[in-house]
Amino acid sequence: MENEKYVMIPGPTPVVEPIQNAMGRKTAAFKDPEFVADFESVLADLKKLWKTDGEVFVVPGSGTLAMEMSVSNTLKSGDKVLIISHGYFGDRFVEIAERKNYDYKVLSAEWGTGIAPEKIREELSRDNYRGVIATHVDTSTGVKAPIEEIGRIVQNESDAVFIVDGVCATAAEKEYVDPMNIDILFTGSQKAFGVPPGLALIWAGPRAMKRRNKLGEINEYYGDFEKWLPIMHDPSNYFGTPAVNLIWALKASLSLIKKEGLESRFSRHERDARAIQAALETMGFEILAEKGWRAHTLSNVLYPEGINDEEFRDTLREEGAVVAGGLGDYAGKLFRLGHMGNIDEHVITSVLQAIERTLYRCGKDVDFGAGMKTYMQEKYS
Repeated sequence: MENEKYVMIPGPTPVVEPIQNAMGRKTAAFKDPEFVADFESVLADLKKLWKTDGEVFVVPGSGTLAMEMSVSNTLKSGDKVLIISHGYFGDRFVEIAERKNYDYKVLSAEWGTGIAPEKIREELSRDNYRGVIATHVDTSTGVKAPIEEIGRIVQNESDAVFIVDGVCATAAEKEYVDPMNIDILFTGSQKAFGVPPGLALIWAGPRAMKRRNKLGEINEYYGDFEKWLPIMHDPSNYFGTPAVNLIWALKASLSLIKKEGLESRFSRHERDARAIQAALETMGFEILAEKGWRAHTLSNVLYPEGINDEEFRDTLREEGAVVAGGLGDYAGKLFRLGHMGNIDEHVITSVLQAIERTLYRCGKDVDFGAGMKTYMQEKYS
């Protein structure tokens, strides 16, 4: 009998039944009063939960669209931009900056570590930056940036807008827009919200909206905040067709988040991540991210000597868990295990057991149950 397969990549994440059911409703007209009311409630919840007096945008598209919209609506050609990178997705902003003709500088960390906030403070004192960009959690490394401290520095030391890539963080790692001095926060629906791919979510705080107003007309059309703002204020208006069923799925996701409580959700992810990473280390793996920099949404897991990446991941798939491979210089050297969104303890323990079985099948001596014991002790200690 074939094992059920748990998708444990860093996104898309598993979609639980209430969200599936919402997604599967018969599609309505986008001006249907009931749908309009649902869309309004989604927008209100996003602003309230993530604490901004600015605006929120829910647009059909990917996290990459949200990334481009965030800079296009706050920065112009020639602006000085500081990019804080601790992995592949931080470096991705470099290509965007080149295409947008920004005068940019990159502070890059060795993979597995991050940039100390004091280095950011020092750099901001050297020049008049108009934008600072940081990835909260980079999926290539499993490193988490201290965005609250960075936001405080950017606010106090510069006139820059602070743009945070929350794609692998939002709804799992602690983030609040205005209280943390974040001017732009963006994510995609398919990560910690546990919604299928297809929605770009952007929070734009008051300073970001002031910057947008000063820019005047921009080159973007579909990605222009001002094109979408009338819809965000009244979803019965039209600019581009909303993703009706995805909006319903997001509404169901937000219902689950409100029921759990956002702070409780942050704490759950922290407890699970600490316990999962300890369990993996008990099994003989290492975690790429150094302690103090580790994310709560995924783990980048270095293989012990003698393990072949392709064999391990293929065998793990047979045992019931799908994980992602490494990126960049770590391709073939690690697997990436997502543990964010609406996964529960049953899924996590099943996956840890599947990893133990896979190690055994790959020729390693395995103390069966040791990883599980560590997980339970760490989580409930």
